[in-house]
Amino acid sequence: MRVAVIGLGPIGNRHARIYQENPLSELVAVCDRDPDRLAAATDALEVPGWMSAETMLSSAAPDLVSICTGGYEYGSDHYEPTMQALEAGCHVLGEKPISNDIAQGREMVALARAKNLCYGINLNHRFTPATLVCKKWLDDGRLGHLLFCNMAMWIMNPAESSPYFQLKALHPHTVDVMRYFCGDIEAVQCFATKAPGRKIWSTAQFNLRFRNGVVGSLTGSYDIQRGHPMERCEVAGVGGRFVLEDMWREATLYPAGDLIKQVYTDPTFGGFGDFVDTFRARIGRFVEQVDAGVAPADIDGSGVDGLAAQEVLAAAIESLDNETVVRVPHPED
Repeated sequence: MRVAVIGLGPIGNRHARIYQENPLSELVAVCDRDPDRLAAATDALEVPGWMSAETMLSSAAPDLVSICTGGYEYGSDHYEPTMQALEAGCHVLGEKPISNDIAQGREMVALARAKNLCYGINLNHRFTPATLVCKKWLDDGRLGHLLFCNMAMWIMNPAESSPYFQLKALHPHTVDVMRYFCGDIEAVQCFATKAPGRKIWSTAQFNLRFRNGVVGSLTGSYDIQRGHPMERCEVAGVGGRFVLEDMWREATLYPAGDLIKQVYTDPTFGGFGDFVDTFRARIGRFVEQVDAGVAPADIDGSGVDGLAAQEVLAAAIESLDNETVVRVPHPED
């Protein structure tokens, strides 16, 4: 497939290099409004570059486009190039968050559906071997009837943006992982605090109820230094529970009534070596599914999934502001 990348910061360059590695894709064009970043990328990647997305789309005629623009709260610049790429008939893989403007996110999903195009979001935490092992335990019925899901993630990010920057920018991943394991979320309650010297709600706690009756909690922070683990997910049912630590490091199954546990540990040789491998897995899966002709509705980590996560976060912000429990719109509403 002919692939183009729009947005050439560190993430966009990472996407571009991974497409060049993939035997199913050919990087044919890159695009950025910043002439210096564009020149650096075209030299390093040895592909043509454009400053106009519209011109690039018509001239290079890609089959698939990665949208790696950033903007305010990491997501404000996704809308325009996504809509342009979809209008041009391209499949799209967008960076998270899909958009912090819910109305724009809904438009992007609706246009992809109307055009019958594959639209994915880089929800890369759900594509690691350890996460897939946990999903198989679930699908095989090893946990039985599900009861609760607890999740936590923290990194040190001193950036000060909107009051809700941490909620919007950090938690597309955590909410998506929880939805991946336990389904749609129907209600949320959120409390938050500000660490000394912070102007934003830099640490938050969510209480969640899923549509299938599962209850859950989510803790997130931009105030804690990264270390092992920086991400932890625990899912429990009447038949047992599992704990997933970090994105790929280790997954442990604790069967109910059995003192013998089962552990997946990322192997020293042949396993995930670093965070870039999560991008390789996610991008590789998207290319594989598009190449195989998978129906847009069946794309793993789809635009619908990305939008559903943002709907939960918008409800959490409303809850924080009003000190109420807020219902979340259904993804198909």
